[in-house]
Amino acid sequence: MYVGIGAEEISIHSSANLHRSITDGMVHLSSATSTSFAPEAAPEAAPQAAIERLRAWPGEHRVVVGLSGGVDSSLTAAMLVAAGWEVEGLTLWLMSGKGACCAEGLLDAAGICEQLGIRHHLVDSRERFRHQIIDVLVEGYGQGVTPLPCSRCNRMVKFGPMLAWALEERGIDRLATGHYARVRPVGAEAQPPLPGDGRERAQLLRGLDANKDQSYFLYDLPQQLLSRLVFPLGDLSKAETRAKAAHLGLRTAAKPESQDLCLADHHGSMRAFLDAYLPPRPGQIVLTDGTVVGQHDGIEHFTIGQRKGLGVAWSEPLHVVRLDGAFNRVVVAPRAAAARGGCLVGAVNWVSIEAPSEALELSVQVRYRSEPVAARLTPLAATASDHSADRPHRCALEFLEPQFSITPGQAAVFYADDVLLGGGLIQPEP
Repeated sequence: MYVGIGAEEISIHSSANLHRSITDGMVHLSSATSTSFAPEAAPEAAPQAAIERLRAWPGEHRVVVGLSGGVDSSLTAAMLVAAGWEVEGLTLWLMSGKGACCAEGLLDAAGICEQLGIRHHLVDSRERFRHQIIDVLVEGYGQGVTPLPCSRCNRMVKFGPMLAWALEERGIDRLATGHYARVRPVGAEAQPPLPGDGRERAQLLRGLDANKDQSYFLYDLPQQLLSRLVFPLGDLSKAETRAKAAHLGLRTAAKPESQDLCLADHHGSMRAFLDAYLPPRPGQIVLTDGTVVGQHDGIEHFTIGQRKGLGVAWSEPLHVVRLDGAFNRVVVAPRAAAARGGCLVGAVNWVSIEAPSEALELSVQVRYRSEPVAARLTPLAATASDHSADRPHRCALEFLEPQFSITPGQAAVFYADDVLLGGGLIQPEP
């Protein structure tokens, strides 16, 4: 489920002194003042091909673009304008202070809309972000779980609320973002065929650039949202994005990419963020048999699979294998004992196919930067808590080969080739 934005909204209109023309799929921008933009040499053909696909996109060509103030969302808006769409920008104000989600991002998003001559809307979503992301994140870390805030933010703070706002306030039922992912429309048949029949569903695919593919973070989007999304950058590489942005003279073309979670960027580091919300909780580092081998300053500062920075001297390297929230302990073991043959996955969202009733052979990705591995998925009966949370799907995964760093709270995302079938949250060991 998702709900609309009931927050204060500010519209920022483009300046009258900005001029725009579109020729050959290019956005040419110049200002009536002394500022001017000199396009660089034309980039590769992929961006132009993407613009042509946008021109042929079925349905009404009106769209709200989620603008963060970075180069990806900036080029997304520019490409849609170049393709002849009626475009409006929407930025969510998530936090006060410095960082990409704060003042810097807001200013750059407004500046891009001014460059493109499109309306810009700013919605104050700070309270929603605090409740849905910060509070949930802090609670999870305190319990020894390592949450995945980005996928939750996409579902609960960004995509659903932005689409609801666009429809309610602007009468627009499409949303575009700068994510590196692709959507196959309803009725298209996958090759090879997907498990079951996915032709009656929009299908989520990996972005073509394997180094930038962001489908992993989109696994939790409901089907009713997916069919209304546009990802213009899904067929581009990051290098092509920057080259096209520079060619168009976009003000964000050379803007550095944020390398951290927005909360870490905002606070300076993830440790600083956690220290701001959780009191000091020193405890013991123990082996799986309970032998005390060291001390820690808070289980929230450790992650499953971690080897460095434990502060433990032992006869062989030790890895974190469990975070015991109940007893405030970090449990460690040699690497040979750290592998797991499978895991339970709850809160599963089936994206490109209906929920299966039988076991599936597929590939699974257990972290954003991990390689997909072969696994067997077996559907399980939902628990009472699953039903009460309106997330009635769970499953068991059995890996073809034992895997390391299986982390409760992170997502296990299921794929068939490039198609994202679904995903859910890795559950703590019973």
